[in-house]
Amino acid sequence: MKAEGADQIRQAFQQAGLRCTPQRYAMLQYLAAEPMHPTAEQILRAINRSDPRSSRATIYNNLHALTKAGMVSPVAVNSGPVRYEANRRHHHHFICEWCGELEDIAAREVAYHPRRSQLGGRVVEDFQIVFRGICEKCVQKPRHRGPVCAVTQRGAGSC
Repeated sequence: MKAEGADQIRQAFQQAGLRCTPQRYAMLQYLAAEPMHPTAEQILRAINRSDPRSSRATIYNNLHALTKAGMVSPVAVNSGPVRYEANRRHHHHFICEWCGELEDIAAREVAYHPRRSQLGGRVVEDFQIVFRGICEKCVQKPRHRGPVCAVTQRGAGSC
């Protein structure tokens, strides 16, 4: 990792008032570099490849601490295990229904502005849109799930 990246991670811990332990540092470094929204188990395996001292409890406790400090966000968008990310910019997600890949979509790419009348008396502090469909890679592949619709070139259920 470049020195500026390491300094940014240390500063993030300092600003959050959270101790920068080797495991927390490794987790945040991994999540900052990993765009695929890993699960706790994937984080455990990745961290332990370079330093096999972390237990499941350590990973879960640190994910809880990093989430509470606002440094990491859980992404629970389907029935599978919770996935995590360190992307703190406002963004949305796209889930491929075929391969399960979860991608970030920049908020500026989505024009959505609810009118106050639609929200009633609610005060919205943040929102996230989850798109579901077929990712660019899977659209290019031969179909693995039944016949393809001649109109949409996607699974027959999309006709």
